Amino acid sequence: MTEPLTAGEARLQAQAAPEGEIAAATHTLVVGPYLVRGAGGGQGAPSRAVEARLDEATGLAAAIELDVVESLTVTLQRIRPATYLGTGRVEEIAGLVRAREIGLVVMDCALSPVQQRNLEKAWGAKVIDRTGLILEIFGRRASTREGTLQVEHAHLAYQKSRLVRSWTHLERQRGGFGFLGGPGETQIEADRRMIQERMTRIERDLDAVVRTRGLHRQSRRRVPYPIVALVGYTNAGKSSLFNALTRAEVTAKDMLFATLDPTARATKLPHGETVILSDTVGFISDLPTPLIAAFRATLEDAIEADVLLHVRDVSHGDTEAQAEDVGVVLRELGIETADGRLIEVWNKADLLDEAERTRLLNLSGQARTRADRDSDAPVLVSALTGEGLATLAARIEARIARGRTSFAVTLPPEDGASLNWLYENAEILDRRSEGDGTLHLAVRIAPEKEPRFLNRFGAARRLGRAG
Repeated sequence: MTEPLTAGEARLQAQAAPEGEIAAATHTLVVGPYLVRGAGGGQGAPSRAVEARLDEATGLAAAIELDVVESLTVTLQRIRPATYLGTGRVEEIAGLVRAREIGLVVMDCALSPVQQRNLEKAWGAKVIDRTGLILEIFGRRASTREGTLQVEHAHLAYQKSRLVRSWTHLERQRGGFGFLGGPGETQIEADRRMIQERMTRIERDLDAVVRTRGLHRQSRRRVPYPIVALVGYTNAGKSSLFNALTRAEVTAKDMLFATLDPTARATKLPHGETVILSDTVGFISDLPTPLIAAFRATLEDAIEADVLLHVRDVSHGDTEAQAEDVGVVLRELGIETADGRLIEVWNKADLLDEAERTRLLNLSGQARTRADRDSDAPVLVSALTGEGLATLAARIEARIARGRTSFAVTLPPEDGASLNWLYENAEILDRRSEGDGTLHLAVRIAPEKEPRFLNRFGAARRLGRAG
C-alpha cells in the first residue's frame, strides 16, 4: 500500500496552477548551443544537422505548450565551465531576454547546477536544460501509477543536485515536478533530506508496482503468447502503427513524447497466431542515463520481446541519425541491433515523394512481385494508409516461426474438438478437405506446445523446421 505524503511533500505537488495555463503564458527562448565539428570540450560533435537539433528542441518545448517566441543556435569552440556560453553571447542573449520579455530560456544541452545558476542570474529569467525539459514533458504525460512514480523519482534526483542557496533570487514552485509557476513553495524549502525521504518512499512503491508487472508477465508466459514490442525515436509513428495493427485507439499525435506509458494489446497474425503487441516510450538523442534507468521497468516488454519492431520515420531528414540514437539506447538496455529479433520498419511512406518511395521499396525488396517473408530487409509501411502492413504482419509471423516445426495433420470430419484445439494453439498454414469431410492441415507449433501437440496428434507427420 502506498504511504500517505507528509505535509511538506504534499506542498511540493499541490501548489501548481494548471500546467497548460502557465506554459501558454510563458514567453520562451530556445537556445541551441552546439560545438562545431572537431571542437573539444565535453559533448562532442553532433551527428545531425544543427537545424534539425534546434527544430527538435523547439518541438520539445512546444510539446508542453510553451510559447516559443524565438529560437537561435550558438556555435561553440569550447564549453565555458561557469556559463557554458562565452561572455559575449551571454550578454547578447540577456539583451534579447529583456527586449522580448522572455520568462524562460531552454538550453538544448546538459547544464551543471553552477552553469544553470549563473545563467539565471545573468538573464534574470528561469533557465532549464534538455534534461529538465524532458523531465517536465514526462511529468505532464505519464498517466499510469508506475509512469508517474518513475517520473517523480527521476525529477527528484535531478532537483536534488540543484538545491543551491544562490537560487533564492528566483521564485520557484513545485520542487518535485516542473520549473513553471509563480510565488509559492520555493526550491530551497525542499531540502535534500526531504527529497531523499520521498525518493526512498517512491522506490518502495515502485518495487511493488514492478512486482505486479512481473506477475502479469508470468501470466502471459503461462498462456504463452509471443511479445512484439515497438521501439523507435519519438514521433516516428509507433502509436499510429500500433493502432493500425491492433485496431486500438492509443493516443497518436504529431508530437514528441505523445506516448509515455506502455500499452499492450493482443492481436492475431495472418495464420491465426495470437501475439501481444506492446507500444513503448519513444527514444531521443542525448536522453539522460538516469532517465533510461528510471524507465527500464517500463521497457521490460521490449527487453524480453520475441520480436522488436524498430519503427523509423523515413520521411524525416535526420532519419539515419535518429536510428543511430535508438541503437545507442537499445544497447544500453542490453539489446544488440544485430539481434535476430529485430525488424526495421520504415514508416510514413505516405509522406515520401514518388522517387524516394520507389528507391526505398527497391532497397527493402518489396518492389519485387514476391518479397521474402523471412527476409532481414526493412519493411516500408504507412500506418496512415495501410501500405505495407500485410507484408509487415507476414514478416513478424515468419520471424516468430524461426525454429518452429511444421506438421501435417489429418482429422476425421466429426473431430471438431481437435480442430478447435489446433486453431487455438497452432498456426494453420494450409487446410484442404476431401469429399467425405476429412481434413488435411499443415500446422506450425511453438516449441513449448510441441509435447502437448504430439501427445494429442501422435500420427502427425513432421514436415520441417523453419529458419
